[in-house]
Amino acid sequence: MRRPPPPPPRVTVRRATGKDLETVVGLRVALLREYHDHPIYGRLRANAEQLARRVFAAQLGAGNETMLLAIVNEEPVGILRCVETAASPLLSPDRYCYVSSAFVRPEHRRHGVLRALLDRATEWCRERGLTEMRLHNVGTSAAAASAWDSLEFEVVEQVRMRLVPPARAVMDSRAADTADTTPRALL
Repeated sequence: MRRPPPPPPRVTVRRATGKDLETVVGLRVALLREYHDHPIYGRLRANAEQLARRVFAAQLGAGNETMLLAIVNEEPVGILRCVETAASPLLSPDRYCYVSSAFVRPEHRRHGVLRALLDRATEWCRERGLTEMRLHNVGTSAAAASAWDSLEFEVVEQVRMRLVPPARAVMDSRAADTADTTPRALL
């Protein structure tokens, strides 16, 4: 007689503090490294971890945001950042929660960790009177799209990128556009 597999470990979620800075840096940089071939996130600076400490320390101390850590067996396995963000004064609602830096270590995925983080983020929103969450996710990741779809986020816009050529390249292309392109054989 086969025994059923054990249930997944219990996930707890808590707010990260300044004491968690190294954990936050590790999880958030791991998220960026996961997208090493992405046109934006793949351009990680060599000193990213050093820069991250200063940025993330300020975020941990900010009053309008929180970073949530998912813990399994006393080990941090996931992170999610929530920022109370002012919306356009022309649109409703006035404020919303911007969700970013959502990451779960690969070996802990599909065990309810992201859902637990999002449940706690929802509580944080309710405590602040926020009625809407928004996020960006990598459009080339089917797994990310599937995860956010299953958590009832819908696609409402796209982020696009265009590289601006250096000034010299623009001048060279304009000169080529105005040059006489009639083949010499026809002259």
